[in-house]
Amino acid sequence: MVSGLYSWFSSMFTAFCFMFFAFTLLLSLFSVVIFVLRLKLGCKCEICHAYLTSSWTKEFDNLCDWFTHLLEKSATGTIHIHVLGNTITANPENVEHILKTRFENYPKGKPFAAILGDLLGKGIFNVDGDSWKFQRKMASLELGSISIRRHGFDIVSSEIQSRLLPLLSSVSGKQEVLDLQDVFRRFSFDNICKFSFGLDPGCLELSLPVSEFAEAFDLASRLSAQRGRASSPLIWKLKRLLNLGTEKQLKQAIKLVDELAQKMINQRREKGFSDRNDLLSRFMGTINDDKYLRDIVVSFLLAGRDTVASGLTSFFWLLSQHPEVESAIREELERVVRSSDGLQQIASYDQMRDMHYLHAALCESLRLFPPIQFDSKFALEDDILPDCTFVRKGTRVTYHPYAMGRMERVWGPNCLEYKPGRWLKDGRYVPENPFKYPVFQAGQRVCLGKEMALVEMKCVVLAIISRFNIRVSNPKQTPRFAPGLTANVRGGLPVLVQEKAIVS
Repeated sequence: MVSGLYSWFSSMFTAFCFMFFAFTLLLSLFSVVIFVLRLKLGCKCEICHAYLTSSWTKEFDNLCDWFTHLLEKSATGTIHIHVLGNTITANPENVEHILKTRFENYPKGKPFAAILGDLLGKGIFNVDGDSWKFQRKMASLELGSISIRRHGFDIVSSEIQSRLLPLLSSVSGKQEVLDLQDVFRRFSFDNICKFSFGLDPGCLELSLPVSEFAEAFDLASRLSAQRGRASSPLIWKLKRLLNLGTEKQLKQAIKLVDELAQKMINQRREKGFSDRNDLLSRFMGTINDDKYLRDIVVSFLLAGRDTVASGLTSFFWLLSQHPEVESAIREELERVVRSSDGLQQIASYDQMRDMHYLHAALCESLRLFPPIQFDSKFALEDDILPDCTFVRKGTRVTYHPYAMGRMERVWGPNCLEYKPGRWLKDGRYVPENPFKYPVFQAGQRVCLGKEMALVEMKCVVLAIISRFNIRVSNPKQTPRFAPGLTANVRGGLPVLVQEKAIVS
């Protein structure tokens, strides 16, 4: 009997292995067939062939740089990648048409919602219609309040004083290379977790500990972005159905994020939330659905973490190329805020508003290196863009802030140069047309956290440059961006830190 049972288990195991490898082989063959069909039966134009064969990588490190090149050559500033069903534009008039004039015709759309649905669920960045309007209104009321902005400012100030500055001091003068991008990602993750959940993951402690939650969140974000680059959505959907490869990893990462979010929600319900300032507690006052709460807060977590870290990383790389800008910011800081003992302190919110050059320097950095390099919508009905481009129903329509910042027809002959002065008139900051500069989106979907993000970046910049000299270890190397939901530099930003001498 034992022998028979063993034989049965052995047969079942063999059958399972055969089925597993058969599924894997079929999936691989399916991917190859999709690729070949697109290559042979799809568009045969030069652009589509370059995309499908990845021949563009011979000249460009970053897909966005290739798109920029194509858009610059286009007479209208618009191109169409036929095999992707994607119309891409760097034309400000088209951007205004998409984000304002025909806003209702260009929602996020079901294809986008499917790609990020497992991670973001029904959060504000993944929905349209009434659900989006409800969350938008609720978030606008919360993020627009003076108390929540003060709470956010206090969190950032505390993280700077208790963790960021001590960490930089610990490596100062030691010729010890520090990855500034990693530091900013840790800093931003601590801040947004405190702000969103009331949770302190402690990622920026001196030991630079590994955070299981941060790693799971990073992995989930990266693998979700990979779905959008698949040659066909059927590939990742089949892998998800069979729980294979990256989809299996994504499922495990999201499970960990869900468990922590649910844990925080349960703790709030047990201890009460009426006297707390984090977003989760505030939303719990009007929403009883735990899954909906999780989706909303995780969406803010995604938006507030990677974007700020990306913006700061690019800014400090640009400062290393332009010491005159760093000197000008320091001079402005000296004029606006200086304590009696000779040490610059973190400026107050009102004092930062008087620092026009700093604001211009940050906006100029974001023009060249926007954290969100492109954003897509889907056309509900046939349409014609202002440049006479026909858009068929169901077409993916992408506006491209990264490319727009590099268009001579948009920003003039010095568009590739880092010039904060282009934002100033008589020494005062003058904003640009948001459809020419859609770094924070524009129209009805304009970023609600724009002011808070800029204030956080200003706090960090002032705190660092007033106390340290930061030098990029390889200043001649231009940032190369890894694919993802936000722009992250491959290999990080290795720097050397030197504490400034105090001059009284």
